[in-house]
Amino acid sequence: MSVLFKNSNFDAISSKELAQQIEGRKKCQKKLPTWFNTPKIYYPKKVNIEQTSSEITAQYKRDIVSGKSLVDLTGGFGVDSYFFSQKIDTVFHCELDSELTKIATHNFDLLGAKNIRVLSQDGISFLQNSKQQFDWIFIDPSRRNNSKGKVFLLADCKPDVTKHLDLFFNKTKNILLKTSPLLDITSGIKSLRNAKEIHVVAVNNEVKELLWVLKKDYKNEIKITTTNITKPKNERFDFVLSDENKALAQLALPQKYIYEPNAAILKSGAFKAIGQQYQVFKLHQNTHLYTSQTLIDWPGRSFKILNVLPYNKKILKNLELQKANITVRNFPESVATIRKKFKIIDGGNTYLFFFKNCKEHYQILICSKVNI
Repeated sequence: MSVLFKNSNFDAISSKELAQQIEGRKKCQKKLPTWFNTPKIYYPKKVNIEQTSSEITAQYKRDIVSGKSLVDLTGGFGVDSYFFSQKIDTVFHCELDSELTKIATHNFDLLGAKNIRVLSQDGISFLQNSKQQFDWIFIDPSRRNNSKGKVFLLADCKPDVTKHLDLFFNKTKNILLKTSPLLDITSGIKSLRNAKEIHVVAVNNEVKELLWVLKKDYKNEIKITTTNITKPKNERFDFVLSDENKALAQLALPQKYIYEPNAAILKSGAFKAIGQQYQVFKLHQNTHLYTSQTLIDWPGRSFKILNVLPYNKKILKNLELQKANITVRNFPESVATIRKKFKIIDGGNTYLFFFKNCKEHYQILICSKVNI
């Protein structure tokens, strides 16, 4: 039974508050280990923990910025502000929710972050009334809209960054903006201006954050950095946006090895640049799988091809595969449809790729995973 339905054993704490602390601490065990391992930390409501950055992604953002001052316009629980304070002399943590402000202040003291100024006010208002210039402004707009629910378009978030860019650039030369991983990069470039860098950050092959570095008066090439944070190593691939537009994909039929880019690269749209930089062939212009005759160190998953088959229902049924990992790329049927049609359950050490090749034929690759 939930603690909510039991009488609290603490005189000054209600059952509801105690339940919030237990649930909050549990949610932070993996996401925020520094908070979890610090005694007397106070945890906010579940939704505030869900909305905050993980420790891993907050550390990534910390390494982008430097200087004497930074304003966190949407401070929230304070995870990003805390890690920024390790690189910045003074961090201004703005938060409209007075309860969150009190919680952040309490926790910053426990964590020893003495260079964070907590401001219980709207970040936009703070900038409008401030006469100070800042080295950085960080914005993580709320993606919860009262009328639309969860949103990802910049215009639907609060604040709408596109409406305040003049104000921001009047107060700083450098903006770090966090947007939803669902935001289309091309759409974001059109909505924003002066984009210098775009960082696509994935953790264990799941895209978590899309980060934009905007620099006042910047007009040059946009650099895109993709990072997949994994153990034992991080996978990183950088490219310039114009390189992708100019690159030509070299196509080939499947050779000895097959490669699947990690989620950060796929999100970035570096479908030609990745093949060109690693000198591998693409299976089709719109099939984002790559092949080579010799094994290479690749930012994503690598497989050895055991067999190449035409997509033929009779051939596949004759294989009598009962368990396999299935991926579809540029293929008319979904994974769920294929599983149902051929009665193949998920799992095991066999990997099947259903795809269209450069000859416009549908094929199946039977593979084993290669760990480099």
